Amino acid sequence: MSTIRRQSIISSGIVYIGFAMGAATNLIFAKVLTLEQNGLVMGLFVSIGNIMSFLSGAGMPSFINKFYPYYKENLKDKDNDMMGLALLSTLTAFLLVLATGLVFRPLVIRKFGNNSELLIHYYYWIFPFGLGLCLYTVLESYAWMVGKSILTSYLREFQLRLFNLLLILLLLLGVINGYDVFVKLYSLTYLSIAAILAVYLIRSGQLHFSFSVSRVTKRFLPKIKALVLLTWTGNVLFNISFFFPAIVIAAVVPRGAAAVAVFTWGQFIASLIMAPQRGVAAAAIAHLSKAWRDKDYGRINRIYSRSVINQLIFAVGMFILIALNFRDAILTLKLNRAYLGSEIIFIIVGFNRIIDMGTGLNTQILGTSTFWRFDFYTGMILVSLTIPLNYLLAREIGISGPAIADIITFGLYNTIRCIFLYRKFGMQPFTRHSFYTLLLGAAVYFICRVIFNDHQGFLWLVLRSLAIIALYGCGVLVLRLSDDIAPVWETVKKRLGMGSGL
Repeated sequence: MSTIRRQSIISSGIVYIGFAMGAATNLIFAKVLTLEQNGLVMGLFVSIGNIMSFLSGAGMPSFINKFYPYYKENLKDKDNDMMGLALLSTLTAFLLVLATGLVFRPLVIRKFGNNSELLIHYYYWIFPFGLGLCLYTVLESYAWMVGKSILTSYLREFQLRLFNLLLILLLLLGVINGYDVFVKLYSLTYLSIAAILAVYLIRSGQLHFSFSVSRVTKRFLPKIKALVLLTWTGNVLFNISFFFPAIVIAAVVPRGAAAVAVFTWGQFIASLIMAPQRGVAAAAIAHLSKAWRDKDYGRINRIYSRSVINQLIFAVGMFILIALNFRDAILTLKLNRAYLGSEIIFIIVGFNRIIDMGTGLNTQILGTSTFWRFDFYTGMILVSLTIPLNYLLAREIGISGPAIADIITFGLYNTIRCIFLYRKFGMQPFTRHSFYTLLLGAAVYFICRVIFNDHQGFLWLVLRSLAIIALYGCGVLVLRLSDDIAPVWETVKKRLGMGSGL
């Protein structure tokens, strides 16, 4: 567990630095761009690009996560055709997605032309954005398996946001000539970090492409086909459910792109709650894959249990920190007051992210197991509820409708997966510490709300945040909520020359 802990901490640290840069970037986006312009790049490009990415990925990340140990142990590097197969499958799938997108463009114009004119104008530029995201995701999965989770976290969470920050600053300074050039350069950002990762892996001798079918591929081909088909379908369904809200808002809510900007702002801030999940998943995925191969269920359960409590602690702490500062921050930073409407989005989506974080690495555990068919079935349940609920609630309620649909559908989705792991393997990761974490978060929230509720301004943002961090952090340490936090705290105290007390 120490290896996973170390990589998780470093990756999570990079993720948080990246999110801080992302927050700064989004802040500048909100100040420099109109609501419609911001809604296009931060909402619709991201949502449609992600769906396009998973369609084009053809299940290759799941294929890599599951079968990498078999290819690595049975083939020489020059004969390993895993990444050659993954690359060919991905590019072939993307060409099909591109062709479909061109054929259905008239339908997109009819559905979005009235509410989201910018989407129609920059429609073709979503395709390089989606291709870059797809290629990076496939390379990222491979990099995780060769122990480069820290590098991938750096590229996705820091380098990508650095590119975006530079673009918006160059636009602000007049170096980039207008929004049109900005959007076109923005669409190439994922291709840039995919190229960086590919060059690094190739030059370090860790990435090889062979296009001759190996004996491992021939042996496992029936299982590979079954895995790819079902996990690809499941992942596509899951991501349609996850990114569908912004698309349906753009289609049915008046001033769709502007409404997407408000919704996406709340959704992005809520995503801060999930920042550690990426680092934990990146560090654990190779260990889970090997543990399933070795039938080491005890190790899987330990990873599962620790991921639940560690992620829940982070999620609850981040939620109360942001929730208590949300409105004050928008007013103090003098953003467009329309963004105040995103507070309710953050609250609803934030609760959902706590549920997701609090159920641990169930997605990664199932994805690396032999029960990948279950991903398909739960994905079918999710999408069958998400699409109609999002559409109906968006029409009836507005931008908060999809957020409500989100917490209903994903809450059910995670509940089903947790019950499956318990019924099938007896894996039940929740303890009294999970309950104590929720109680601690509620107590800190109400204490700080009573003390700071009537105060506004930059100084009060700082004081309120310090009070929340101090109260919550001390509570976590005193209650000893996680076995992984205590060793980290001891290391910090030694580095700082502190005594043996708290």
